[in-house]
Amino acid sequence: MRCLALFLPRLPTDRLSRRPQPKNASSETEAPLAVWAKLGGAERLTAVDARAAADGLVPGMAVADARAMRPALRLAEADPPADAELLGRIADWCRRFTPLAATDPPDGLLMDVTGAAHLFGGEAALLTEVERRLAAQGFAARGAIAPGPALARALARFSRLRHVAEGTTQTELEAIAARLPVAALELDPAARHRLDRAGLRSVGDLLARPRAPLAARLGTKAMARLDAIAGRSREPISPRFEAPDFMAERRFPEGLTRQEDIERTLDGLARELCLLLERHGVGARALEAVFYRVDGAVAHIETGTSRPLRDPETIALLLRERLAVLAEEGLDTGYGYDVLRLGAARVERCDTPQQHFEERHLGLAERKSESGGGLDDLVDRLGARLGPRRVLRVYPQASHLPELAVALRPASAPAPAAMEAAAPSRHLRENGAPSRPLRLFEQPEPIEAVALTPDGPPLRFRWRRLLHELAAYEGPERIAPQWWSAPADAATRDYFYVEDREGQRFWLFREGLFGRESAPPRWFVHGLF
Repeated sequence: MRCLALFLPRLPTDRLSRRPQPKNASSETEAPLAVWAKLGGAERLTAVDARAAADGLVPGMAVADARAMRPALRLAEADPPADAELLGRIADWCRRFTPLAATDPPDGLLMDVTGAAHLFGGEAALLTEVERRLAAQGFAARGAIAPGPALARALARFSRLRHVAEGTTQTELEAIAARLPVAALELDPAARHRLDRAGLRSVGDLLARPRAPLAARLGTKAMARLDAIAGRSREPISPRFEAPDFMAERRFPEGLTRQEDIERTLDGLARELCLLLERHGVGARALEAVFYRVDGAVAHIETGTSRPLRDPETIALLLRERLAVLAEEGLDTGYGYDVLRLGAARVERCDTPQQHFEERHLGLAERKSESGGGLDDLVDRLGARLGPRRVLRVYPQASHLPELAVALRPASAPAPAAMEAAAPSRHLRENGAPSRPLRLFEQPEPIEAVALTPDGPPLRFRWRRLLHELAAYEGPERIAPQWWSAPADAATRDYFYVEDREGQRFWLFREGLFGRESAPPRWFVHGLF
């Protein structure tokens, strides 16, 4: 593993200095800047900029002392949430170098650059490129590359050595770690004080001591940290975003600003991505396009698919739909995007469909209609334009209650196993006509009905101010409430399939068994045929 660690020592002051300043504030902005917070009941500096550091101000100094040394000092209260948000945005920007980028709060970043450095001319060139680009954005950054994140992090913060070459032996790694101060272990103040009193001021002093007494004094956590810095163990990093399974990207010496150029680039990336997917026998279920702007801003667009997909034209069409939504909101290209990346965030197995002999005689539209691809493409396009959670599909559920027999779920999401196992109910009459209405009301509507007997079928009913005289009926079909989940006052329903003299067909039910559950009975219309 090759890890690049970045240390941003002036992140809070850099965040404030990068804010747009009013035109009449030029003389004020030349004064040194420091950030303060209340620590232990006292107001102390937590970060200083380069000018304040040149004047002798350091973090931890009391605000009153800093004011006495530099009366023109500009002070701002610490804002840890804003610093954390900015650190996250920088980590997103660092994904242009590697998909595996993680934050190292409160002022650091970690990147797994294994196998990625050769794209930038080697590890030394990559490190220089990262620091140069961050400096151009107004961030003071110091980085280091080493075999593990712990050693790289310690070198970036406590050493002038910036690059540990590949192939370095374990003995050489321990020699590099031995020159680091004990502060690189980041122990609590009490432990650091005990080591200082014992004359142990470097990592080498600890490595030369017997392990058992040292572990008893420092604890297992500190020993694990010591082993990681010395290269005896490897610590994983937790990237801010999972790396996509398959990815294609394009880099440009000058940023793209026109939407037409961006769309054309996405078309090419879609073709490259589909070749990778086809080679591995999978299709994309979730796509992510990332746009890295020259000035450090990062834009994301995501879209899902209703089936495993590896058709470049369809993928490009979905991405254009999402890009059109951004364009409507105001696509801010700034100085342009110099890196575009397209990845398949989630994939599923996708077997190549068997080619039929008759296919060569059919057009593309006919083939899609036969396979159902036209509907899937429509679902994907609507989801890309409106959002995947706004395009719903009806799935059957294992319930005998009509209002619970189906459920609405996002069309692009896979159906739960319980829904897939629930076979759709096929209520058919002898003549093949359905006994369930295609239009079912979300809430049954009450009606006024006249029946021969309390338990008999209705003769006429009034619904929405219109009187309907019945010509024929079928029923009743009795549906009892779900005793394991229904409330205590739930009643039995007797459903009737009726037709009035005008030829209209309704699905009515009487709620409650006469004399046992309700008196008088209540009638409702639940659906229309």
